[in-house]
Amino acid sequence: MAQEESQLVRGGSFMFHPAGTLPQATPEENSEEALAIAEAARDFVNGEILPRDEEIDHLDLELTRDLLAKAGDLGILGMEIPEAYGGLDLDKKTALLVLEQMAKQASFSTSYTAHTSIGTMPIVYFGSPEQKAKYLPKLATGEWCAAYALTEAGSGSDALGAKATAVLQDGHWVLNGTKAWITNAGFADVFVIFAKINGSHLSAFIVEKTDPGISTGAEEKKMGIKGSSTRTVILENCTIPEDRLLGGKGKGARIALGILNVGRFKLGASSVGAGKRVLEYTLRYAQERTQFGKPLNAFGLIQQKLANMAMRIFVGEAMSFRTIGYLDEALARTSWERETGGADKMKAIDEYAMEASMSKVWGSEALFATADDAVQSFGGAGFSAEYPPEKIYRDCRINRIFEGTNEINRLLIAQTFLKRCSGVDGLPLAAAASEPLDLPKDDLLRTVALSKARALKVIALAQGLHGPKILDNQEAAARIANMLLEIYAMEAAVVRAQKMAAAGHRWSALALDLATAYAQEAWNRVQAEARMLAAELASDTVLDALVADLLAMQAPAPVALSAVRQRIAQALVEQGRYPISAV
Repeated sequence: MAQEESQLVRGGSFMFHPAGTLPQATPEENSEEALAIAEAARDFVNGEILPRDEEIDHLDLELTRDLLAKAGDLGILGMEIPEAYGGLDLDKKTALLVLEQMAKQASFSTSYTAHTSIGTMPIVYFGSPEQKAKYLPKLATGEWCAAYALTEAGSGSDALGAKATAVLQDGHWVLNGTKAWITNAGFADVFVIFAKINGSHLSAFIVEKTDPGISTGAEEKKMGIKGSSTRTVILENCTIPEDRLLGGKGKGARIALGILNVGRFKLGASSVGAGKRVLEYTLRYAQERTQFGKPLNAFGLIQQKLANMAMRIFVGEAMSFRTIGYLDEALARTSWERETGGADKMKAIDEYAMEASMSKVWGSEALFATADDAVQSFGGAGFSAEYPPEKIYRDCRINRIFEGTNEINRLLIAQTFLKRCSGVDGLPLAAAASEPLDLPKDDLLRTVALSKARALKVIALAQGLHGPKILDNQEAAARIANMLLEIYAMEAAVVRAQKMAAAGHRWSALALDLATAYAQEAWNRVQAEARMLAAELASDTVLDALVADLLAMQAPAPVALSAVRQRIAQALVEQGRYPISAV
């Protein structure tokens, strides 16, 4: 993406550009350096992590620490840490590629992400020079491990309702309270802990495991990710030096929400990596298992599941790279050399908070659907712990809760979009909804354009009739979010497929099939959500007129998806894996 073009890409603005016209990064455009690092991560995962899968899942925390230290030796703990503090300061696309590899083992991936992302990034973006110099070099090598402690028993989705307190006494902060569900708590050396100064100003603090007054509870017994450490963190007159306040008094909300956006980007990407592994072992089983004298992969409804798995991977990759591409361009216009470097970079990340939530929601739900398809494809064996689908089904369930539940994120998507469409400099919702249709000739781009037109029409009506109060109707808000999710994902997939075709990519035909399969069904979901949102806004003859108006718009020509999926499944069976992969 050219820098001049990227300046036009505001968060949420994808709805207001003609279909396929925004610049978009794709997985096919990675640098040689990024691919080399991703290959090193792949070799590390295949050689060091997957062979220890059972040991990791039996909660061998010493092993997890050793593996994190080995990852540090490879440089993949410090990819996003500035060079001045022992890191590599690489772009987010490279981090995304590595995260896809780590996602092959869910428990270790959870430990890795908690350390490198939500555990370390608060210090990267908000730490003082002295705090960065003290902690970041050791976090980059894995000598120290990090944890992030925001959640409490009484404040999960309402994370800013924390009750933990901090009081300044004789040049030290004294912290009291309890944090719940803290990943890496069993072995972390450094905790970023949120507490309210004098009970009112939510702030962040750096606490070390050797500080007096900090302890942890027993390991939680969880449904999945059993090999990751999850404990309660207990603060009983925990005393730390005054200079451990992170980012300033009352900056806790700013830090918490900003860092959650980083985590949401990454959770969407890791869901893609896990999906690739699920597809691979499902393909193998579908080839080896026979019924009625034929392998499972010869049956149409199994082919449908295999094709849908690959479709979700393709769309998820396209969506992740689209978002990370915008983010990398925004971050490239900032510099760590400036005194405000950390704040500037966090502001760039904030611009795409809506896209971060969409990546998290879409990716986590796509992976769960893939895990479910794997269980079903294995039949009775899929319900047995002797076969791999049972494990991924349990492990991936947490993703819809991590980093803010998908319900909260749907509300954030709708709220952010409507807010972006308000004010003097807001995105032109009302004007765009009333513009005459100017449809592309290309069938896939036309499907995207028609989806945008329907969504804009009904969302503009919702805002016009109710303003921000439409968000009080959470089901209506979720329908707005669902339309935006589908359109963002659909357009990302279509643009990626068409760029591959234009470049003569060896898998361009498969990519077009994958994009077609998604666009056809996503269109129907957008249409259904638009009609149901209309019912929340009007009734009787007004509703009839609105629905008639929606239906009067053109619809994309239907495609025989059974044939499309059969071609996809055939390519998958021949390759034995998801083939559109640079690593």
